[in-house]
Amino acid sequence: MWGKRDDMVVHDKEPFNAEPPPAALAGQALTPVDAFYSRNHGPFPDLDPATWRLRVDGLVDQELDLSLSDLQRRFETRTEVVTLECAGNRRAELLAVRPIPGQVPWGPTTISTAEWTGVSLADLLVAARPVPGAAHVAFTAPDVSPSVDPPQPYGSSIPLPKACSGEVLLAWGMNGAPLPRIHGGPVRVVVPGFIGARSVKWVQHVTVASEPSDSYFQAEDYRLLPPDAEPGPGRGISLGPLTMTSAILSPDHGDRLPAGPTDVIGYAFAPEGRRIARVDVSLDGGQTWTQAVVDDPPSPWAWQLWHLVLDLPAGPVEITARAWDDSGATQPEFPASLWNPAGYANNSWPRIRVDAA
Repeated sequence: MWGKRDDMVVHDKEPFNAEPPPAALAGQALTPVDAFYSRNHGPFPDLDPATWRLRVDGLVDQELDLSLSDLQRRFETRTEVVTLECAGNRRAELLAVRPIPGQVPWGPTTISTAEWTGVSLADLLVAARPVPGAAHVAFTAPDVSPSVDPPQPYGSSIPLPKACSGEVLLAWGMNGAPLPRIHGGPVRVVVPGFIGARSVKWVQHVTVASEPSDSYFQAEDYRLLPPDAEPGPGRGISLGPLTMTSAILSPDHGDRLPAGPTDVIGYAFAPEGRRIARVDVSLDGGQTWTQAVVDDPPSPWAWQLWHLVLDLPAGPVEITARAWDDSGATQPEFPASLWNPAGYANNSWPRIRVDAA
């Protein structure tokens, strides 16, 4: 389906929401397109690259109306390796604490890394020249979400300083090939270090404004609420920058393995310019730890892979990991302390259970 692996975990067929099995990400700095997770709120629009246009307007001195060839010809091409992560990544662990009705039970693989090619949004903003009062940049796409009442196209925004920071891309390429329709082709936004919901696919409209987007997906969705709160417009904290996280990719939860030396592989991600400094892994619930080898990131905006060999004892075994970033911050221990009504931002210690014999 949509050029994805046959073993993708498909949570919804329409809109298409799927994640790869953990082993598909293990040991790969770049995620193949057929294994890259897919998160959507409505049917995919079918846009012709030859007729696609991008409108840049709002609080600017010079409005822009650009074709794909205009983007490629008028602005410097940039390529960035960027990890995108859904705000609901690892939600299944929160669902094990308490039910979260109506939310996709994402596992640990709604996170993927690709090489994105396009132009810097900052270069377009230089050409458009934001005027005093500009504080946010909103993106609108034509994919209409039927789950919103009334149905509306997808939209989101980021603060103007982030939009002007250089690394935010309008991308038309993914892993050296044209951006596939399923991932936002012909052109999408890529916002390094922010939740995937801000990297709007199929973008057609960029608006510079004084306030954040009033789209449902900015004003009501993707907001972090206290455990006892009711969702509503403007309630909770609007999610933007990601939190540090990690996961175990191999072995997989529930695997049956031979006892003895076993490769344990995972990822860790410290966004917004930080790096993972250390990953520890435990076989006894955190009483003792073994330090993993952590690979260098492929870019400042990408995850880091880690690996080590552990000697699994016979019987049921719980494998636990925790990451530390270069500021000394680490992950919270239990998902129960992070439970929230939408199931966002679970970055607790990852745990899997296997049987060794």
